[in-house]
Amino acid sequence: MKPLQLILSGGGTGGHIFPAVAIANEVKKMVPHANILFVGALGKMEMEKVPQAGYKIIGVPIAGLQRGKILANLKLPFLLLQSWLKTKKIINEFKPQVVIGTGGYASFPVLKTASDKNIPTLIQEQNSFAGKTNKILSKKASKICVAYEGMEQFFPKEKIILTGNPVRQDLKDVKQHKQEAQQFFKLDSSKKTILVIGGSLGARTINEAIGHGLSHFAENNIQLIWQTGKGYFETAKKQCNPFSQQQIFAFDFITRMDLAYACADIVISRAGASSVSELCNIGMPCVLVPSPNVAEDHQTKNAMALVNKNAAILVKDHEANDKLVKHAIDLIKNNSLQETLTKNISHMAYYNSANVIAKEVLKLAGYTDENT
Repeated sequence: MKPLQLILSGGGTGGHIFPAVAIANEVKKMVPHANILFVGALGKMEMEKVPQAGYKIIGVPIAGLQRGKILANLKLPFLLLQSWLKTKKIINEFKPQVVIGTGGYASFPVLKTASDKNIPTLIQEQNSFAGKTNKILSKKASKICVAYEGMEQFFPKEKIILTGNPVRQDLKDVKQHKQEAQQFFKLDSSKKTILVIGGSLGARTINEAIGHGLSHFAENNIQLIWQTGKGYFETAKKQCNPFSQQQIFAFDFITRMDLAYACADIVISRAGASSVSELCNIGMPCVLVPSPNVAEDHQTKNAMALVNKNAAILVKDHEANDKLVKHAIDLIKNNSLQETLTKNISHMAYYNSANVIAKEVLKLAGYTDENT
């Protein structure tokens, strides 16, 4: 039987990249000789993160519509044409048996080209509210792996598989490593700790609210691990300097998220699909601040899926400056509420998602246990 050839496309943010890498890793466990190629958008973070994970990636010059930037948008038709032509060339030369899309600019031309050539495609929809791109692609997709119930309102019911979202492999049982984590981040084991993650690219509103509220954390004897993203990092470092003796630390990007989660008592986060799935799988009490700058306001819908089951606290983006720090401090002081949130968010977890999706990929490729 010929070698297994797969293309994965997803990027723009960690929420699209990490699930794609998790699926690729699981496929590699099952079929070590599989040839896996990623296709991403030039200039986006997948061009750095995918090679770091050990996979080859080819970039295409695709971009999205930019509000208020007329000159930049004039180039879009040419970039789209270039992307289509390059995508067709990649697929013709690589000859994948299956193409998997996890979202991001590049995934549309890759999956559309594949489905037009009758190559099986699998969509991994991470959010509770499907975007327009995946709705279009779903018409010819072979399988659609989703993380939330009720997705038949967006996709053909017979194609849907409820799998949950693949999350980073190193997050399982993180709480067992709390002591190691406290030493790694130079924290005081007698103090409570808040982890702040605005997503892989940071979050301006969260960063500004946290920056203005550092003195309140210090006054309440609360430690802080604060991932800011690159854009806000220099400002955050200056804001943290007066509080370095109180274990209030800023990082542009945290490479050991397993240890960051391990030492956190609560988390402040955006409500991107991967972040929400990680919080569910860990069983982490959290305050969610959905980004308003996303398609169809899907982060608010992700957050409300938890809030409606009393599994998380929601702070609206435009209220973050006034309410975020207060809600976080109130939560970290309320052990009973933490226990309730932990219990309810844990019930929403899906484990081994990457494994389940990888098995579906192999089925589409015609690979059975005997082939692996």
